[in-house]
Amino acid sequence: MSSVSSTQSASAFSAAELKAQTTLDNGPGAHRIGLIALASDYVVERDFMNMRPGDEVAVFVSRVLNVNPCTVENLKTMGPRLADAASLIIPDGRLDAMVYCCTSGTAAMGYDTVAENIRSVRPGIPVITPITAGLRALNQFNAERIAVLTPYTDDVNASLVDYIQEHGPQVTAITSFHFANDNDMARIPPEAIVSAAKEADRDDADALFISCTAIRAVDVVDEIEQALNKPVVCANQALFWESVRTTGYDAPINGYGRLLKMELS
Repeated sequence: MSSVSSTQSASAFSAAELKAQTTLDNGPGAHRIGLIALASDYVVERDFMNMRPGDEVAVFVSRVLNVNPCTVENLKTMGPRLADAASLIIPDGRLDAMVYCCTSGTAAMGYDTVAENIRSVRPGIPVITPITAGLRALNQFNAERIAVLTPYTDDVNASLVDYIQEHGPQVTAITSFHFANDNDMARIPPEAIVSAAKEADRDDADALFISCTAIRAVDVVDEIEQALNKPVVCANQALFWESVRTTGYDAPINGYGRLLKMELS
């Protein structure tokens, strides 16, 4: 067996040149999503990968530092950090959508603040957030009155309801687990989310919106929708729906509620 002498100088080293010609393609992912997850989020990457229909959809992830407890003031501290997080996602490569995965953070800061920070380093790319995607989904279902389920404490709940009613449907009721720590939100079992959703629903609501990317609502959104017999929109489901449709992927995706079978309109 031949070997390369350890005494051979670096300048003299030469690997054999391939005789076959290499033609480069466009790299992995015909449809590319850049995802900014919270540092404390256990769920959103997993949900995106579970909902991903195949390798034609690629998800590239960065993280942004967030602060517990989850309060409106702490949520706002993420704004100046979003540019750095966005800059780490394949900075020299193509992305079709940039996604910030915090529902309450977007409500606290405002969509424009989120988008401006991300676009400062990734201009010209659509910026998608859970609350704006959720409102777009609810509008797609023609929902004028909604019930809301959250894991938050009431200062964050108030900010969320104000944002929804300023930009979307009327909130007829809001029900909450009242957790202040993201780590606890991730520990809410899916079966508890099903029970909570049934309790949170109201007869006069056209749809149920389940807020927060940190909880495992995607696992049971189909089950909840069938139990309530009305549209159910949850944060990660809506976020993935608008993201993947924005990239140009338009085939139905089964198993995650009615929304992922629908095109953008």
